[in-house]
Amino acid sequence: MAQGKKEKVEKSVKYWHNSALDDFRAAESLFEKKLYPQSLFFCHLTVEKLLKALVIEKTREPAPYIHDLRRLAEIAGINLDEDKEKVLEKIFTFNISGRYQQEKIEFHRQYNKREYAQKYLEITKGLILWLEKKFQKKQ
Repeated sequence: MAQGKKEKVEKSVKYWHNSALDDFRAAESLFEKKLYPQSLFFCHLTVEKLLKALVIEKTREPAPYIHDLRRLAEIAGINLDEDKEKVLEKIFTFNISGRYQQEKIEFHRQYNKREYAQKYLEITKGLILWLEKKFQKKQ
């Protein structure tokens, strides 16, 4: 691989990785401010961006314009067990519900609960640790 492309790929992987960790800090801050649905939305962004970094690392191409976490894991070559698949599917719903107006009202009513948001913050922390082990080089 040409040196220029290699550096561009590494820079892109680092960008997505660091952005994901920033988003997780935002999720924690939103949780502390009792903005639980927004915190869950940022949990999705965290996982999505880590997966996109892994996609770039594997494919050496720009991240695809998709938000589907299971699909991103597939593109990154990550084998998911049934539990991980279900968790990614659930976290993906935070993206859809947090983004589109007709879904927002129900999302805020259903997920505006501290215990629920806290559960998914912990799950997201676990996913961060799991996904970080998948990187070829530590970021």
